[in-house]
Amino acid sequence: MIIEVEAKLKLADPDALVGRLEELDAVLDRRFVETSTYYDRDEGDLKTSDQGLRVRVEVDDAGGATHAVMTHKGPRAHGRLKSRAETEVGVADARGAAQLLSALGYHPVLSFEKHRSRYLLDGCRVEIDRLPHLGHYVEIEGGTEDDVEAVRQKLGFGDAPLIRASYIAMLTTFLREHQLSPTHVPLDAEVTDAEVSQEA
Repeated sequence: MIIEVEAKLKLADPDALVGRLEELDAVLDRRFVETSTYYDRDEGDLKTSDQGLRVRVEVDDAGGATHAVMTHKGPRAHGRLKSRAETEVGVADARGAAQLLSALGYHPVLSFEKHRSRYLLDGCRVEIDRLPHLGHYVEIEGGTEDDVEAVRQKLGFGDAPLIRASYIAMLTTFLREHQLSPTHVPLDAEVTDAEVSQEA
């Protein structure tokens, strides 16, 4: 188990951030598409207790190599930045992991795709994300709040507002507000004119 410390911010200009990372000699680690499927019991026990259970499949842009990880996220701790205990286990078969969770009483709640570019800078991971419906964000993840704050300042985000909500919470809110109820949200998903007119 590790403690995940994270600063998440809305990103208006991802190209400008890439340029800044290159100026700072950050290392481009990977670019990949993630498909994250979140699980809970029918009663919503995990959501109610501020926990998360996820199976994530990652497909690299270069070469298409596939990685699968099962993750449990504990309740968020109090602090300046978002911090929570996280346990990750690599799995060889994402479908088998899903079957295991189903046998234990956990069922898929929502899956969605996300494109991520991961950079390494000063002991932190700087991850530029593009999500369906929501747009671009940056997450700075490190071992301590001081490490994350230092990189945040170096990248010029010292005054930018932090977002404490998870991506699944943000996406779920968006879908509810637009009266949409998909089980899977692809990376290129858009709200159609017909769906917008149905809301009015």
